[in-house]
Amino acid sequence: MADRYSTHHLQIGDDVVIKHYASWDRGEPHREWAALTLLAEHAPDLAPIPLEAALDASPPMIVMSRLPGHVLRGRHATDEQVRAVATALNQLHQIPTRVVETVAPAPWGPAVAVDKVRNLSAKRPDLGEDPRVRQAYREGAAWLASSDPDKLVTNPHPPVLGLTDGNHANLLWDGRSRRVRLVDWEDSGLSDRAFELGEIIEHISHIDGGLDGEHLLDHVGLAPGEAGRVLGFRRLVALCWFLQLGPDGAARPHNPAGTLERLGERVLQLLG
Repeated sequence: MADRYSTHHLQIGDDVVIKHYASWDRGEPHREWAALTLLAEHAPDLAPIPLEAALDASPPMIVMSRLPGHVLRGRHATDEQVRAVATALNQLHQIPTRVVETVAPAPWGPAVAVDKVRNLSAKRPDLGEDPRVRQAYREGAAWLASSDPDKLVTNPHPPVLGLTDGNHANLLWDGRSRRVRLVDWEDSGLSDRAFELGEIIEHISHIDGGLDGEHLLDHVGLAPGEAGRVLGFRRLVALCWFLQLGPDGAARPHNPAGTLERLGERVLQLLG
């Protein structure tokens, strides 16, 4: 079966999950297996345990342990759940740099994101006639044309292992242990911590739920100077989704009515 938030196919048993990949042209199975193997050693019980794999089959397949709980997408995260997300991210981001640097760079990251969002903006997408939406586009385009996004590409802090996918469907809350675990590592790789935080806070999945980004940042222990970079990535990720929400945009069909207007207000808030 495929769940409502995924493009892969899952067979869910009592103790294991078998994942068959719908696409693997970016090395998704190899990325996921490498991440799960590393996590099993350096951050045990944060992610599924890798059990078996056929990485070069067609389609590729991974067997992993089944974790208890439910995803946070589509739900309003409580303060306790937000703190648990922070705890999970802190555990992930505290894996030693020498270990993290053995991982291949993630396919989605600062340089790719800056280029993509600038290209989206340059195409002047049709975002309708709402005056606040149009204002958000103008202010977003002006920010993208500045030097601020370029400054985000160079990371002055140690790299981390990242999911590089902020979808809240990847955050699994276990009510019994009162903790969050992380799933779906197919896009994972060497990443930038500030980018990872911006991805999770501003991913469009917050539209059908709620995870208080400011509360999350209060509990992740930002390094000096890191807050500004997180804000920059929040702007970038929010603009990335916003610019795809016009009538012909790639993100439009998957989101409820009013999403464009809500994200327009979010962009204005972040740029203000």
